[in-house]
Amino acid sequence: MDKNILAYFNTPEQAQQVAAKLSSLKLESISIDRFSRYPGEGSNESILNSTMDSLSSATLHGSFTSASSGILAAADPSASGMSDGGAGGPTGKDILLTVVVDESVHHEALRIIEESGGLI
Repeated sequence: MDKNILAYFNTPEQAQQVAAKLSSLKLESISIDRFSRYPGEGSNESILNSTMDSLSSATLHGSFTSASSGILAAADPSASGMSDGGAGGPTGKDILLTVVVDESVHHEALRIIEESGGLI
């Protein structure tokens, strides 16, 4: 039987190091992804080119690929620049390591991830 593990890291390099350690176990699949608070958030091109497309791009330093995502971000209290940003936002762990392991090595995989600084 397979077990799923979702672990969060600060950098892709941290997640890749853990993935390398886990590769000796019975893995069904493994992936590393970056996620964002807002769907469709892209690169920081508009800020780097000194243009401002929207309030959300100016205050949250994001470039949003859909109008809906930009509207959602602009409605966030932290977009005003007047907020302390304490609305339960990202903790800096925006890298997701997803692992599917055999049940027999599940606890060992959890131990490796926790010892490497991953948040499960």
